[in-house]
Amino acid sequence: MMMELWNLYGMQTLMMLLHMVVLLVSVLLGVAYLSYFERKIMGAMQMRQGPNTVGPFGLLQPFADALKLISKETIIPSQSNRAVFVLAPIVFTTLALLAWSVIPVNAQWVLADINVGILFLFAVSSMSVYGVIMAGWASNSKYAFLGGMRSASQMVSYEVSMGLVIVTVILCVGSMNLSDIVTAPRPWWMQILLFPMLIIFLVSILAETNRAPFDLPEGESELSGGFMVEYSAATFVLFFLSEYANMILMSAITVVLFLGGWLPPFGIEALSIVPGVIWFVLKICLILFFFVWCRATFPRYRYDQLMRLGWKIFLPFSLLWVVVVAGTLIMMDAVP
Repeated sequence: MMMELWNLYGMQTLMMLLHMVVLLVSVLLGVAYLSYFERKIMGAMQMRQGPNTVGPFGLLQPFADALKLISKETIIPSQSNRAVFVLAPIVFTTLALLAWSVIPVNAQWVLADINVGILFLFAVSSMSVYGVIMAGWASNSKYAFLGGMRSASQMVSYEVSMGLVIVTVILCVGSMNLSDIVTAPRPWWMQILLFPMLIIFLVSILAETNRAPFDLPEGESELSGGFMVEYSAATFVLFFLSEYANMILMSAITVVLFLGGWLPPFGIEALSIVPGVIWFVLKICLILFFFVWCRATFPRYRYDQLMRLGWKIFLPFSLLWVVVVAGTLIMMDAVP
């Protein structure tokens, strides 16, 4: 009996570890080639080549860049808080990868299918601001400190709107489990009702990940390099990895909340022959293209414009739309 239990739980543990390794490797490879495709897409938009030398079509360029950075010397400023300085990128990276534990990439393909998955995601993404604040404070540099403070206020401001967007989705599906959110039936009128919140969520994740045109914490024109200005070599690689991992994570959350997760687009049954994980990845790539498109198109916002958009436009509209969604659901007798 004990041997059977050991074999059962041992096999479950082995499968979970294998799932974790596959997921981690996939995210890391996604980060590497997201940087490659970003440079290629921006190159095409700006009528230039992009990476094309290292490996066929430049496909080995991300690995060459990583090797170059890791082989350099890690410099820690003499007046910095060494422990916090080193811990900051580790915290940032850990939180960026931890959130993937509740993301369902296909039916039954999720490490932790918890009932409050959406709250777990929101909590983990909110805590990532600590890594930025730690980096800005521990560097003992005015530029880094100002970048950290900017990032803290920016991320907190847009998390309020993101929270209200998530509330509208929960109202429509009646569950905080991410797998249930994907599989919950949504008639056409509900999709139209949630479309304005999708737009707000897309803009908010740009601000949450400090991406252009909201990359103010890293504003090189006035802050030299922002909260990362004192980081080099392997510690800089961790921040770089975390930023791109957060982009993929936020894209995955958008896909789960609004684009049907691993389900085929528009509910077309004939497309179900394609594995769900393929649809999931393709939808993530669509949102990532939106990230790159915005970076190549829009100039950087001023800081007062960023705060005004978050507090004076998105927050009132999100509050109003929560009431509209709730009222519509009651009127249509569709409260889950």
